[in-house]
Amino acid sequence: MAYPGYEDEFGDFSIQVPGIQMGQPVPETGPVILLDEYCGFPAFSDAYSSAGDSVYTYFSAVAGRDGELDAEELQRCLTESGISGTYSPFSLETCRIMIAMLDRDYTGKLGFNEFKELWAALNAWKQNFMIVDQDGSGTVEHHELRQAIGLMGYRLRPQTITTIVKRYSKNGRIFFDDYVACCVKLRALTDFFRKRDHLQQGSVNFMYDDGTMAI
Repeated sequence: MAYPGYEDEFGDFSIQVPGIQMGQPVPETGPVILLDEYCGFPAFSDAYSSAGDSVYTYFSAVAGRDGELDAEELQRCLTESGISGTYSPFSLETCRIMIAMLDRDYTGKLGFNEFKELWAALNAWKQNFMIVDQDGSGTVEHHELRQAIGLMGYRLRPQTITTIVKRYSKNGRIFFDDYVACCVKLRALTDFFRKRDHLQQGSVNFMYDDGTMAI
């Protein structure tokens, strides 16, 4: 099956939003997991512009001697950068799952290249959030989340959307921090399935330990 937005290893920002330019074989045993429908998502590409110099300033101001950011350092870095705009700063838990999404060397931290990829994704998700928050409430409701997920290229069943809303909303409204947490999970799970769905059939087999890597 097709993976819109996966033209290279990381995908691109080819989401069609008016006025916005987004940008080892597994064993044959184990549980079979089905996903509603795979899709692309905003991600960093090698064409990241020289404007990333300011991103390095934010990164280097907080990164430790190891040149990486742990969850607490990432939270501080994102807060000081102001990337959340008028929305509340990201919670520590959201920062942890951001790291889990991009921590390909399993250090529990983000290096600068990984941070650049996160920065690009956060900006795309923020633009998406602002587009669908049509009433300017600073939150998205069920119908707005459905629109946002559709804009990102996902095709999920109504029951799945309802489950996501119940999981990430407060009194039926999803705040920006929780919205980003939802986007991170969708991206991580999509990437996990895409890499293992060698025949692109919409299902994969994997062992229990392998599945925990998507957590």
